[in-house]
Amino acid sequence: MTAPVKGPASYFPSIEKKYGRPIADWQALIRSSPLTRHMELVTWLKTEHGLGHGHANALVAHTLAEDSGA
Repeated sequence: MTAPVKGPASYFPSIEKKYGRPIADWQALIRSSPLTRHMELVTWLKTEHGLGHGHANALVAHTLAEDSGA
């Protein structure tokens, strides 16, 4: 039996469904941004790309954790 997905990744199916883009696209966008701080990136995704706070936060948290090796 597969364990349920927890943490920020648990939002990924609804993000893909709501915004019509794969998670890899959002992560590439985050990584290409000149911004580096968590809340700056969240605000940017919300204002420039129309994401809700929870979705933006989940994407940023997961992407920054991957990039830091955590």
